[in-house]
Amino acid sequence: MTSTTAAVAPLTIQDAEVLVSAAHRAAEAAGVTVSVTVLDAGGHLLAFRRDDRAVLISGETSTRKAYTALQLDSATRELVDAVQPGGLFHTLPTALDRPLLFIAGGVPVRRDGRLIGAIGVGGGAPEQDHDFAVAAVETLV
Repeated sequence: MTSTTAAVAPLTIQDAEVLVSAAHRAAEAAGVTVSVTVLDAGGHLLAFRRDDRAVLISGETSTRKAYTALQLDSATRELVDAVQPGGLFHTLPTALDRPLLFIAGGVPVRRDGRLIGAIGVGGGAPEQDHDFAVAAVETLV
């Protein structure tokens, strides 16, 4: 069986480094210290950066945000209401490879409309983290 779907270039280490740098520049411009994690489409770590001034937990937070955005193919900011009682994911099991984190700051990365990875930013206020992640993803367009 042959596929007529055009191949989409995967997220590369170079792309991941661009994402990390762009997120850090956006955070620094806002006076915020963050950690940034970039995963490929398979959930493998491509790049990570935590400044010495960032709290230690921000590294785990950025990774879990990226993982959540990747697994559910949605910005984590859009998923917050879904996990509240009565929400779509209220009973979503958490016995996955790593627990999901429904706090703004995780954003899927797409190329030609296809999911190729995700970025997670942790350390600022959730909406700031989301904005830093979005700014980074926009650098790949």
